[in-house]
Amino acid sequence: MVKNAGNIAKLADNLADERHAALITSDISRRYFSGFTSSAGMILVTKEVSYLLIDFRYFDKAKERVTDCEVALLENAKSQLMSLLIKHGITTVSIESSAMTVTELDRYKANYSFIKFDSSRELSDMIEKMRVIKTPEEIEKIVKAQRIAEKAFSRLLRDIKPGQTEKHVAALLEYYMAEYGSDGKSFDTIAASGVNSASPHAVPTEKKLENGDFLTLDFGATYDGYHSDMTRTIAIGKVTEEMKRMYDAVLFANLDAMKAIRADISGKVVDSVARATLDAWGYGKYFGHGLGHGVGLEIHEAPTASPSSQYMLKDGMILTDEPGAYISGKFGVRIEDMVVVTNDGCRNLTETTKELIVIN
Repeated sequence: MVKNAGNIAKLADNLADERHAALITSDISRRYFSGFTSSAGMILVTKEVSYLLIDFRYFDKAKERVTDCEVALLENAKSQLMSLLIKHGITTVSIESSAMTVTELDRYKANYSFIKFDSSRELSDMIEKMRVIKTPEEIEKIVKAQRIAEKAFSRLLRDIKPGQTEKHVAALLEYYMAEYGSDGKSFDTIAASGVNSASPHAVPTEKKLENGDFLTLDFGATYDGYHSDMTRTIAIGKVTEEMKRMYDAVLFANLDAMKAIRADISGKVVDSVARATLDAWGYGKYFGHGLGHGVGLEIHEAPTASPSSQYMLKDGMILTDEPGAYISGKFGVRIEDMVVVTNDGCRNLTETTKELIVIN
């Protein structure tokens, strides 16, 4: 019998008693607690011991790699889970309410009528509270993903030329990240030039890069399940005074927000610092999204920094710092770094320069 260990042990410690269990069914949470990536399976966490039930596609690898709980071949989920619940005398099971559908919950209730299913947010909130503070090992993986992305970006800068399409640029960047060791892209790469850069979440098109364009690149790599995220806006050919002024405004907003980020300050306050800087430059009305978000096993996770953020920043949190300004029909600028919150400030994980790069 494998005793609870690692993150599973922390979760088990929060169970009410020996008759209480937690059922982990989401892919991300299953990865977080087992350290193993799969698209199917479940983890039953009890006070004494926990079980990863996983199908034949992953079973052999899971047996090799998973050490924090017992690994069992998933053959008949209903009967296997029934046996474990009875074996441990479980009467209450907490579920991930943020990840389970109503239909799935109804099916569990019908299959296990002797169990009380706790569908409150308690388990989901508990998992979020655990995940939001990154361990040194998690930060190291995020840094490795970031270095891959930065290396790919540096190579891309040597290859970008006027006349290339946004789709071509995005594809090159994704190829370079893969070549340098990314397990996969963090999200669909954004490559937006000219008027398209005025759309924060633009999709790469057949538009060709032209002299006088801003080109906004928002991209990330993954390493062992962990994501990175960065944005740089570069210029193609010439840069007008208007373009340079907007770039400087966004850059100062990024720098001012970074000076404000530290433990025990709210995400709302940090966002307001960047917003105030852009207001002072006359671009506040063109900043239509929040300043930042957490990054980890998911590209968007807690905490957030925005006008409506309810999060208090804590030591060990990861946060993006990505102010932007976007003038419809003209151009836009976004600069994004990824930082670790510390008790006396923050540590920037992004090493790529923020000085305006001009491609000639």
